[in-house]
Parts: sequence; C-alpha cells; structure tokens
Amino acid sequence: MRLHRSSNLGIVADSNVPNERRAFMLTLTENAATAVKTIIAQLPDADQGGVRIRDTGSQETGFELAVASSPENGDQVVEDHGARVFLDDGANTALDDRVLDAEMNQDGSVRFAIASQS
Repeated sequence: MRLHRSSNLGIVADSNVPNERRAFMLTLTENAATAVKTIIAQLPDADQGGVRIRDTGSQETGFELAVASSPENGDQVVEDHGARVFLDDGANTALDDRVLDAEMNQDGSVRFAIASQS
C-alpha cells in the first residue's frame, strides 16, 4: 500500500491502489493541532514531543491524555498540521476512524474531544 501526505488528513492510504482497502487513522482538527503545539512548546527539547493518548481499558475513564517528550515503544505516531500525537495499541485501534478536536479557553486551559470522521 502506498502512503502519501495530505494536509487535511495526516498520512492516509492512497485510495487509488487496486484491491486494497483504504486505511483510516486518527486525524486532528486545526484547533487540536494548535493546542498540541502550544502545549508541547512549553517543554524543553520539544522537537520530538507530543501528546500521548492511552486507552485505559475502562468504559468509565476511556482515554488518558498526557504530555510526552517522545513516543513509547510500540506507539503509533500521528503527525497532522505539524502536531504529533502518540497512540498506544488500544487507543490506535479505538480511534482509527476518529478526529481529535480541541477548545482552547481564554484562561489557557484546553479541552480535547473525540468525534467521528465525516
């Protein structure tokens, strides 16, 4: 399967490849990418940093988001709009057809949300 970079979807599978299914992966809105880059810019040695999303395995808690200086072994790295998100195996599987969005409040706090890709 050939991969190409799309400014809107990060890295996606080329849908023109015969007899292969299109692969989906988590994408970021511009707001989410801006929020991630703003958060990571506050880290020393931020050039390899991102946010890491971990599947907690619980319906009640869902996912855990944390700032990370680099991906952990086995993490899927999603780069979109210049922002990096690291996904553990569970999060990568659960979020493969989702969009990460963010709302930045005037007090500097950020609220992330996950929605279906349209």
